[in-house]
Amino acid sequence: MKANENQLRTALDKPGPATRFVLLHGPDESGARDHAQRLARAMGPEAERVDLDGAALKADPGRLAAEAASMSLFGGARHIRVTGVGDESLEAFELLLGAETAGNPVVAIGPGLKGTSKLLKLALASPAALSFACYLPNAADADRLASAIAAEHGLRTTGRAAHRLVAATGGDRAIIAREVEKLALYLDAAPDRPGTLDDAALDAIGADLGDSEISGAIEAVVAGDAALLGAELAKLDEAGVSPIPLLRGLVRRLMALADMRGEVDAGAGVNDVIERHRVFFKEKAATARALRAWSPRRLAQSIEHIRQAERATIAPNTAGTVIAAAACLAVARGGRRAG
Repeated sequence: MKANENQLRTALDKPGPATRFVLLHGPDESGARDHAQRLARAMGPEAERVDLDGAALKADPGRLAAEAASMSLFGGARHIRVTGVGDESLEAFELLLGAETAGNPVVAIGPGLKGTSKLLKLALASPAALSFACYLPNAADADRLASAIAAEHGLRTTGRAAHRLVAATGGDRAIIAREVEKLALYLDAAPDRPGTLDDAALDAIGADLGDSEISGAIEAVVAGDAALLGAELAKLDEAGVSPIPLLRGLVRRLMALADMRGEVDAGAGVNDVIERHRVFFKEKAATARALRAWSPRRLAQSIEHIRQAERATIAPNTAGTVIAAAACLAVARGGRRAG
């Protein structure tokens, strides 16, 4: 069945036999992983986690049902996480739903699933499954999300704190959660002893990143200046900043350029388009150059390239920072050739 966020939270916080598996799909893979981590917290630090993927289930469809019915080697709690699922895993989930017993909760992450997916349709049709679509939040939703995550840790956001958290993390749900955990520890806050998260607290621990620091690298990519980009990436790496905010900020910038370029191609003047989109005055000249340099095809290719880099960056056991830097440099070099 299709779940709303409250139903999803209840199922993950209090897993029970009525729900055989939770399917998290949609483009926000990082958000899906953070939801999956919610189940891990509910199961407790001593719980055994079994990790599977779509390829493993395709090769052995019966394994999922077997793992869901098996007891932990140490007799404690046990849960299963399946990543990269697609329709090749359909039989495995059909067997799970049809099994006599399945005491261990299962979370499956399938960011590539389409609306026509047989696996998605299976989850939507079954009362023993929950399906939840994970989408990247818009600006207003992201601020509310940051405040909600903070509240779960006993923190009440004031002033611009929620907005600064979103800006610092690129709206990435998982990174927001990690930052809030650090802030709660610093403020000695918890649900039973609430605290206030304000600008002073963010300043005190140096919330990872400001808009201006990210924007330098983004504008270097858009300008096609690989040398400047290298220097900007070095600064971010030295500060220990996650590459996710940069990748997401770059996608937003390229998408904005694509929208404006579409208007230019339809006959509007570059300066008129810039005014209509209320481009910040310090960015007008760079935006005008970009609109003349970047072709719609190159913009579309670059957006997809960066999105693929984000998926690779957040995948486990990968050189995430290196992947992100290589993708940004590739797009920057492509931008210099765009036209």
